[in-house]
Amino acid sequence: MPRHSASGQPPPPSSPPPVLPPPPPAESSATDSRAAAPAGTGPESWRFHGAVLAAGTFVVGTDAFVIAGVLPGIAADLHVGLGAAGQLVTVFAVAYAVLSPLLAAFTAGWSRRTVLITALVVFALGNAATALAPGYPAALAARVVAAAGAALYAPNASATAAALAGEAARGRAFALVNTGLTSALILGAPLGTAIGGAYGWRSTMWLVTVLPLLVVPLLAARLPRIHTDTPRGLRGRFAPLADRGVLYMLVVTVVVFVGIYIPFEYLSAVYGPVLGPDGGGPTAVLLLVFGITGTAGNLVAGHLADRFGPRRVVLGAALALTVIFGLVPLSREWLPAALFAVAVSGWVSFSVTTPQQHRIAALAPQAQSVVVSLNAAALYLAVSLAGGLGGIGLETVGAARLPWLAAGFTLIAAVLTAVHRPKAERTRAEQAWAERARADRAEGTAGAA
Repeated sequence: MPRHSASGQPPPPSSPPPVLPPPPPAESSATDSRAAAPAGTGPESWRFHGAVLAAGTFVVGTDAFVIAGVLPGIAADLHVGLGAAGQLVTVFAVAYAVLSPLLAAFTAGWSRRTVLITALVVFALGNAATALAPGYPAALAARVVAAAGAALYAPNASATAAALAGEAARGRAFALVNTGLTSALILGAPLGTAIGGAYGWRSTMWLVTVLPLLVVPLLAARLPRIHTDTPRGLRGRFAPLADRGVLYMLVVTVVVFVGIYIPFEYLSAVYGPVLGPDGGGPTAVLLLVFGITGTAGNLVAGHLADRFGPRRVVLGAALALTVIFGLVPLSREWLPAALFAVAVSGWVSFSVTTPQQHRIAALAPQAQSVVVSLNAAALYLAVSLAGGLGGIGLETVGAARLPWLAAGFTLIAAVLTAVHRPKAERTRAEQAWAERARADRAEGTAGAA
């Protein structure tokens, strides 16, 4: 599996070039779900709007994943080593993590439609500048611009869909937008890599320049204007940073995703015995299986979060990943077993993203743009830590035991989720259960009548 280089370390010889993670879809800022929904945003129309927003996350995800496939071409054209070319990924990841909460706070008072359109335009400009870059420094600067657009779009797309869907369907809305990212792993990255192989890496960058511009008219024409009821001033918008519940949730995000991304980034090393010395074809198959099952797991997790609560889904997924990663060493010698292990881990890994977004968004309904963007930043921090810790683990305990290191992190995340529940989350959960009970009683009364 491609490895993220946000840590700044070059991947080991056994692993392919780095890529960015499925940003949390997915997640930031839309409106407070308690605000009045705009006209035309009923229980059915939110799905259409969510699909349009998912098209944008597909574009962002394609850009993030496809860089790994064209790094050799970038390195040769810009006359730098492969490790230096990999820093294009590192710069993008760091800029995304830093800019995501900052841009969310600065644009919190804007219409969400304006924010999303602006984000895709900035993203397209960054990719165009990358395609035109005459040298390595210009390419690095262009990736920062592209990261700013991605950091502004991906979080806002998820939270906007959640606001349109309402409290009862928040998990499904997050999951729908996150599907754009998992689809990019399955379709966008292979397509972009193939274009880069046939016509050069700059052609790939032009592809991810044009795609966001195709989504902009859809957003302008179909997405309703939504405004956020946000606190005035930057101090008020950053107030969630002083909330211990929010900080605790961010720690859980970092810990669980370190566990998820250690085997993800070093998949070619973990499954080395069945992939062989070259490993290109089998690795691509494992990547495809991971993406397909991850897409399904993401959608199911959204429904489960709405039905049983996001905390239970995160806890169950973290415990399941602990067991799965503990058993991975038994599957690395036989390809069918490896395919099964990757399929199950893909399903469960993508079952964490949406519920964790759901949890943190509920903690600060008046500042969703900030807290969900902070969650995205925490995820990128986890990716960086996973790269470094995975590299150390590869040298110390070896590839066969590397999944056990990941299992340790997912177990810690499960414990953290089980032993502490922020007061705000408890309150919101009780309100949600009460509302669901009233709805069930109303349905029962209507049926009896």
